[in-house]
Amino acid sequence: MQVPLLDLGAQFRTIEADVLGRVKTVVDRQGFIMGPEVAELEREVARLSHAAHGVGCASGTDALLLALWALDLEPGDEVIAPAFTFFATAGAIHNAGGTPVFADIDPVTFNLDPAAAEAAITPRTRAIVVVHLYGQMAPMEAFADLARRRGLRLIEDAAQAIGARRRIGEAWRMAGELGDTGCFSFFPTKNLGAWGDGGMMVAQDDAVAARLRSLRLHGGTREYFHDEVGTNSRLDTLQAAVLLAKLPRLAGWNARRRELAARYDAAFDGHGAIRAPRTEPANEHTWHQYTIRADRRDALADHLKARGIGHKVYYPLALHLQPCFAHLGYRAGALPVTEAATAEVVSLPVYPELTPEQQDAVAAAVLDFYR
Repeated sequence: MQVPLLDLGAQFRTIEADVLGRVKTVVDRQGFIMGPEVAELEREVARLSHAAHGVGCASGTDALLLALWALDLEPGDEVIAPAFTFFATAGAIHNAGGTPVFADIDPVTFNLDPAAAEAAITPRTRAIVVVHLYGQMAPMEAFADLARRRGLRLIEDAAQAIGARRRIGEAWRMAGELGDTGCFSFFPTKNLGAWGDGGMMVAQDDAVAARLRSLRLHGGTREYFHDEVGTNSRLDTLQAAVLLAKLPRLAGWNARRRELAARYDAAFDGHGAIRAPRTEPANEHTWHQYTIRADRRDALADHLKARGIGHKVYYPLALHLQPCFAHLGYRAGALPVTEAATAEVVSLPVYPELTPEQQDAVAAAVLDFYR
């Protein structure tokens, strides 16, 4: 049985009428730029994230870039980030005028290690970008305390984690809630995906939100009047309409992903060559990816390809070793936990429409490789 890594067609068949109805409303109105759907989605994502403000933008990458632009970084200013994440995390730091400083990750969750981040702070450090990788929140209580103690700004890269939450004290805190800015991606493959690019920033502070709204619209709040040089990073109204049709289903889709993750956990339990991912007890994971650590990972990937089983390595080369960051001076061995992960991880299908028969075929293919 062939099983794709993701089947967006299967998702569309379950929501076709609602999505096309929302899209038709926009088309009938012929209002494609900053239509009312954008403001509606901003309110709904802010509400989901326990944030005061939502600010739509053109992509998840732009969400990070605008959040970093708002820090007014100067040459030599440093921003700490994990090296085990999608390139946009560090690329946005560079493009905002900062210098990425990479810190190692926790070997269990793959998220930035607070102790490693603190050890990387220098007098030039201005901010920390915390990534909630694969849909599991990092320990935001530790990072919020660290940022407060050291006078740093805190940005959450929640591109893979919309709807994720973590129990801190007696309360559930949402991805994007505790940072100065939380950044989301609506790339089509995300748990909440558009029909193209799209992004969102959330913030608690009125002034921060106002600055982000200005920066995304050429640096002005009134048409043809510009307080600073911003950029064109508007969330497309058609994309907002698609996302509004999908948003009411997000909680159910994430719950289904947790069910699938539990089935994989049971299938791989006790297998010495396969280390299933773990969820911290305080977290409610959204399982954007189900990522195992596997012995002989590359050979396993070849085996899965031959069997027609969708899979992908997120990520095969850590950011501190990317050629474009060679000038930063990192060498192999600088971040040993990160580098071990890049050699061992492989992600398996975990989309909500995955059938039990398909999932059993995936698990069987993995297990057969080690027999």
